[in-house]
Amino acid sequence: MKNDYRVERWNEKFSPDSAKLKQIMQAEGFSVFEWTDSANTIYGNHEHFEEQSHWIISGELEMTVENIGTFVLKSGDRDFMPANTVHSARVLGGNPVTYLIGAKR
Repeated sequence: MKNDYRVERWNEKFSPDSAKLKQIMQAEGFSVFEWTDSANTIYGNHEHFEEQSHWIISGELEMTVENIGTFVLKSGDRDFMPANTVHSARVLGGNPVTYLIGAKR
């Protein structure tokens, strides 16, 4: 089975604006909420039944996607994760990470 997990890097000169990014995700059909994980939070391997996208507002999140690789998402970076993608995550850098989580069936 092909997995189309991908990451888009932030190339803007300004910091990400949570409200504007949320509007973009909602226009794409995602249900969106903002989430913050404390420093050193770790999520073991798991999967979601719906398509997801994570858009980092601040901090750093390491995503490890089974059979794909490991990606460090920094402020402004966004990933696109197909449904049923096995992955794990951990907060890097000793600071919390705040991000938008979008889900779409």
